[in-house]
Order: sequence, then structure tokens, then C-alpha cells
Amino acid sequence: MAGVFIADPSLLSPLPPLPSARRSFSLPERNLRLYRNPWLLPASSPCVPPCSCAAGTLDPEPSEEIDNTSLSTRIEGGKDRRRAVRIAWEKLVRWSRSWRSKAKTDVLERTKKVAVLGGGSFGTAMAAHVASRKAGMEVSMLLRDSDVCRAINETHFNLKTPLFVKSPSFNLFCCSKYFPEHRLPENIMATTSAKDALLGADFCLHAVPVQFSSSFLQGISQHVDPNLPFISLSKGLELNTLRTMSQIIPCALRNPRQPFVVLSGPSFAIELMGKMPTAMVVASKDKKLARSAQQLLASPNLRISSSRDVTGVEIAGALKNVLAIASGIVEGMNLGNNCMAALVAQGCSEIRWLATKMGAKPTTLTGLSGSGDIMLTCFVNLSRNRTVGVRLGSGEKLDDILGSMNQVAEGVSTAGAVIALAEKYHVKMPVLTAVARIIDNELTPRKAVLELMSLPQIVSEMRSKKFEKLLYSRFIEHVRLNMM
Repeated sequence: MAGVFIADPSLLSPLPPLPSARRSFSLPERNLRLYRNPWLLPASSPCVPPCSCAAGTLDPEPSEEIDNTSLSTRIEGGKDRRRAVRIAWEKLVRWSRSWRSKAKTDVLERTKKVAVLGGGSFGTAMAAHVASRKAGMEVSMLLRDSDVCRAINETHFNLKTPLFVKSPSFNLFCCSKYFPEHRLPENIMATTSAKDALLGADFCLHAVPVQFSSSFLQGISQHVDPNLPFISLSKGLELNTLRTMSQIIPCALRNPRQPFVVLSGPSFAIELMGKMPTAMVVASKDKKLARSAQQLLASPNLRISSSRDVTGVEIAGALKNVLAIASGIVEGMNLGNNCMAALVAQGCSEIRWLATKMGAKPTTLTGLSGSGDIMLTCFVNLSRNRTVGVRLGSGEKLDDILGSMNQVAEGVSTAGAVIALAEKYHVKMPVLTAVARIIDNELTPRKAVLELMSLPQIVSEMRSKKFEKLLYSRFIEHVRLNMM
């Protein structure tokens, strides 16, 4: 029954009944306010209490008691919510502290030497990070450039040529290669001798680019202990064989049982050197070995998670570089944020389709080594692969771009393996395949965008295998027509 407010009992008699269930009144200038209090009664109520307001006024002022009660309730509710949030945070902190108190540090305590293969930006950053974990630990970097070795050993800077420019007010290092503003720890030593670098090492960090890893490791295999754990920092696929580092290292060292761990995740070398908060993941089929690597690398500024999904971590880390080139092309062509979001979303789906076909776990692809690394590499200007894409989208030639870079963009070589992987596992990968075609100079960025936009529309979550095969065949047909 509809409720109305009756200001005066005398108003009941002169009002004729209305045909509608709701009764209307002529309201004064102020709006009618209804409150949940004893004054709100059904129109047919036989007893209507008297009103303190003037006759004919349908807008009494709310009592201070009601307002105070409502305000008090809101304040108490706010206090309860804040208290619940505070309790939840305190529980989380106590849980974290209890885990830290139980965390083992025996691996770090007994580690006396770590070898680092390669002196690029990330290899240098990880060498500095490990060296800072324990002052008494020796970190030996194996490099091929004797000038860089001399610079590291004498000045503790990673310099290409350690020349001094003398001035009345300062001395300046010239020809800086990596991190000119960051001095390396004193316990880092560099050498060109594989025997000296690997002798007595407890762990080996592998930071050599993927395309050169096989030949490099074959050359030093005689100095590698069969039980020496390798922690791979390299991301990519070997172009001719489509192998990942977990396959390259045991094969090149002629030891199928060589202990192997892969380290991946969203991380820029310059931020690691600056000790900025970073989170990464180590993956190994040997759970105990993964925990050992975790103990060795984890620090207050570097959080390390562990996984057993080596395939997922490696494939996501390799293909995200190709997707970063695609995102850079979109940026270089000024195609806008809508296009960028659509392209990265499609690329993430393609990586997931291929990785799961190869045996990866979907949860890995939504974690640090998947979505985390993709976001960092695709959207941040510090990414080398994204920079290559931006310059390609701006109209520069690939040879000129690579010739002007002093670092390796792994996505360029990995892109060549995408088409072969797509055919091998029967997975359609339009975006990543288009990047490979652009790198091979067989498709222009603008033509690639037009072709991708003309692909058949897809009903989300309703793709049958028959439709997927049809879509893939049409895409291949588009590519072949462009070659003619």
C-alpha cells in the first residue's frame, strides 16, 4: 500500500477518493520529504498523530535525534572498515615475517664463487646484484673483449675503452659502454679465460645472446663441471633449430643432465643496477635446484618466485620480444592507443595458443614471465625490441637500426622462428607472423596493418577447430598474394 504523509487530521474528510491507488496533493515550494519515522503512515490509518508543523505543510524538518543517529552509524561503519583493513594488513605482515624468519640462507652462505658468461647490460647488472649479496663471494665475468676486462678490473666500470680525459676540475671516463654512473662491486673480476672464470664456480649465470650460445658453449665445454648449475638469463629461440636455452645448453655441453634453471620476468638492467624493486621468476624441473637459485638471487629489492614450468617461462620470454617489436611499430606509425591495446591483446592470445600447445601451463602465461614481462616490454621506451619497432614504424631500414645499436634485440632473430613454430604446432599467429614478414622486408608495416584488419571477424570463445583452420588458411593466402 502506498504511504503518504498526513499533516493534519482535518485533511482526511474533505478529500474525495481517487481512482488511482496513489493519492496526489498540491505541494508547496519545498519538496516533500518522507522519513522512516512514526509520521509516515498509510493513508487509511485510523489514527494519525498530531504534527508540530503548521497546518497544510507537508515538509517537516527532520529531528536532530534522527540525524545524529544516522551520522553515528556512518562513523561507526567507517571505523569498522578501517579496522578490518588494518587487521588484514597486520595479518599479512605477520605471515610475511614468519616466512622470512624460516627462509633458509645456507645456499648463499656456502656459495664462494659465481661465474657470469657475457658482459652485456643484463649480465653486468646480475653480476653486480649477486656480488652485492655477499662481500666475500667472488663473481667472475667471462668476456671476449680484453679492453672491457681491463676497465672492470682497474676502474670497476664496464667501459669499452678506459680512457681518461683530464681537466682542472674533473677526470672523465670516455667511451662508456654500460652503466657509466654505477660503479661495480669490488668483488667482481673480469677475464677472457674460460678456465679461470669457471674454475671452482658454484653457479653459472649464462647471459650470452641465444643465437651465439651454442657455438660459445661448445668452445668452453671442456672447462664446465658436469654438476655446475646453469642459470639462463637469455631469452629467445635459436633461429635454425627452434630450440630454447633449456635445450641448447645440455646439447652444447654434451651433458643431458646439466643442472638448468631459467630466470625471467619484467626487469630492466638499469633499474636492477639502481636497486629498484623488481620481481622475477626462476623455473626448473628440479624443485630443489629452483629453490637454491631463489636463495642465491632473492634480496630486499629483488623478489624471486619459483616454478617448474620451464617451457612456459621460456616461450613467453622469447615471443614477448617479437610482440614488443609489433607494439613499437604501432607507436612509430602513430596508430593510437586503441590499435596498441588491440594488437597487444591479440599477441598475448597468440603466445598463449602456442605455449599451451607446447605444454606450458596457462597460469604461467598470466604471471611475471608472461603478462608481466609483456607489459614492461611492450609499453616502456627502455625496451630494445620496442625501440626497433618504433624505428621500423617510422620508416627506417632494419640494417641501419641494428647498425646503430650496441645491444642485441633478441626479437629480431626470434621472429624468424615464429612462422616455423606456427606451422609445426598448427597455430595461427597473424600478428607475430606479420612482424617476421616485416623484418624479412617482404611486407611493409602499413600493408601489414591493413592485412591484419581485413582478417575474418571472430566470435569470442566460440572458435571451432574447423573455423580456426579456415582462418589460418585465409591468412596464409593473404601473405602469398602479397608476395606476388
